[in-house]
Amino acid sequence: MDNAIRVFSGRTFSPADLETIKWARRTYPGLSRSELASTVCELLEWTTPAGQPKRIQCLKLFDLLEEEGITQFPPKRTGRYIGWRQLPQMQFDTKEIVGETRDYEPIVLEIARPGESMTRWRSYINQYHMIGDKNVFGSRLQYFVKSGDIELGCLQFSASAWALEERDKWIGWTKDDKKERLQLVVNNSRFLIFPWVHVRNLASKSLSLAAKRIREDWLTEYCYTPVLLETFVDTEHFKGTCYRAANWTYLGETKGSGRSRDRQNMKSKKSIYIYPLQGDFRECLKGLKPYKVVNPE
Repeated sequence: MDNAIRVFSGRTFSPADLETIKWARRTYPGLSRSELASTVCELLEWTTPAGQPKRIQCLKLFDLLEEEGITQFPPKRTGRYIGWRQLPQMQFDTKEIVGETRDYEPIVLEIARPGESMTRWRSYINQYHMIGDKNVFGSRLQYFVKSGDIELGCLQFSASAWALEERDKWIGWTKDDKKERLQLVVNNSRFLIFPWVHVRNLASKSLSLAAKRIREDWLTEYCYTPVLLETFVDTEHFKGTCYRAANWTYLGETKGSGRSRDRQNMKSKKSIYIYPLQGDFRECLKGLKPYKVVNPE
């Protein structure tokens, strides 16, 4: 099927694009997988509006093309070295913060940008989130929850899960629908209110703020708008109260497989919550209505 038009991560790839990818692999055999992804992004002009290559999305596309037997790419790095994730622990002011949300208004979200801001975000997550800063797939945005200069928490939104039966039935998706428009669903893959912050209703307030701005932020960064949010709550540790308070809808439980299709790597079941970002989200997800896109050029 390498001669077919395909859509991946919000971009349409023509047969000529796929031939360019294969040409780059043949022409630059000495490049690492990451270096080849950067090269392909340059050749295809696959960038964010700011001109940054979409290397992470390209690496995921490589995985898909290998799975489909279209071409092979340089081997992935093995071992425990994880590059930029080997970050020193930063020291934070952990003095207790207490009160009502109104005491700290305006509460705002601020995007964590590459550099010191992103280093702080990752350090918070690695030190205080139970999952840590493990790899996520595809596009992503990271936020700080702030009151003035005071940092209160962190959020991350990233690519949605592939295998999620309850969600797919609720949407009314066919397999082809999902293949073409999975990128329109975005996962709230990290949410952390710092353990020294005890501000009533701050968590639900943060989720509400994120739901109001994620579409425009995603459009700016990735040139299209998502139409649905999803998240998973590990009920062994959390009740999901803040999601219900922020009007997210409970759908059921995962089957415990995560992103892996290997039954030896089964994970604990988690509660599924979703939040529509627009009224006609089902029509968009089924291809009956267009979603908002911009041309990065």
